[in-house]
Amino acid sequence: MAYRIQMLEPAAAFDAEEGETLLDAAERAGIRLPHDCRFGTCGTCRVRIATGRVAYEDFPPGLSPEEDAAGFALACQAHALADVTLQPERLLAPCSPPQRYRATVQAVQALGEGVTHLRLDLPPEAGELVYRPGQYGNLFLEDGSPRSFSMASRPDGRGVDFHLRRIPEGRFTHHRVGGLRAGDTLEVELPLGTFCHHPEDYRPLLLLATGTGLAPLKSILESLMDSDDCPPVALYWGARDERDLYLHQEVAGWADRFDDFRYVPVLSRAGEGWQGRRGYVQQAAIEDFPDLSEHAIYLCGSPAMVEQSRREFLARGASIDHVYADSFTFQAS
Repeated sequence: MAYRIQMLEPAAAFDAEEGETLLDAAERAGIRLPHDCRFGTCGTCRVRIATGRVAYEDFPPGLSPEEDAAGFALACQAHALADVTLQPERLLAPCSPPQRYRATVQAVQALGEGVTHLRLDLPPEAGELVYRPGQYGNLFLEDGSPRSFSMASRPDGRGVDFHLRRIPEGRFTHHRVGGLRAGDTLEVELPLGTFCHHPEDYRPLLLLATGTGLAPLKSILESLMDSDDCPPVALYWGARDERDLYLHQEVAGWADRFDDFRYVPVLSRAGEGWQGRRGYVQQAAIEDFPDLSEHAIYLCGSPAMVEQSRREFLARGASIDHVYADSFTFQAS
C-alpha cells in the first residue's frame, strides 16, 4: 500500500510505500529533502506534519517528545501511516544553489592540538558565493565519498573556512587533510543544509557549542559583528580541557564587536588551574537562564549535548519554534 505525500512549499508530491521512510520515498521520486546523517540524530531532515500520521521503528534521538507532540518529524526515520501533508517550517533567506566545485587550498593550519583550519578558494565560476551563516558543505575524498563540515566563516566572496576535528586514522581529517598543501585542489559541494541564522526572530541569542560545533556559530556571529541592530548574544562553548578551546583568545575578543556579548567557556575535565566554569555546557546555561521563553537558541555539537539541551530548554519555557540544532557525527572509515 502506498500513501500520498504532499509538500506545500516547494509544491511537490510523491508516493511512499508502507514502511518506507519519507526521505527514501522522496529520493526515489527525484525530490531532494535536506538531510545529513540518515540515523535520526542530527535533525537536519526535520519536517512538520500538517495533516496525516507518521510512525518510527525506533523513536529517533534527534527529535524531542515535545517536538513530536507539536507535529515535527524526522524524514529519514518517519514512515507514513496515512496520506501526509508536509508544511514548511518557515521561509529561508535566498542563497546560492548547491553546486560542486574544484576549490584551491589557500591554507592548512593547526588550531590547537586536535583541529585543523582549512581555507579554500572557490573558482571564478562560483561568482559571489551567498550562503546562510550556519550552513555546511561536503568535502570529497579521492574516491568521491563526501564528508560534511560546517562553514566557519561568514559569506565573503569566494573564500570559505572550515574547522576540521582530526580523527585518528580518519580517511579525510587525518590522511587526506594531512597531505594537503597550499595550491592543492579539493572537490567541494556547497552550500547545503537548513541550519542557519534566523534574523527575523529578533530575540536574544543563546548559542551552545561543543568542540568544532563552534564553527557554524562563528559564521553566524561574524555575520552579526559591528551591527547596530544585533540583539544580546550569549555564547557557551563546552570542551574537555583548556587545550580543546582552540580559539579561546579570539572568541574572548569578540566582545569588542558587539554591544552585548557574553562568552562562557565550560570544561568537563578541567585541570586544577582552571578558573572558569566546570561541568557540562548545557548545565551552565540552565543555571544562568532559568527562563528561556524569549530566546532564540542555537545548538551545535555532540548529539548527546544537543539532545539533552533541547529537552532541558523546552522544559524551561523555550519556544519549540525557536530552537535550532545541528548535531555532529564523525566518520573514521
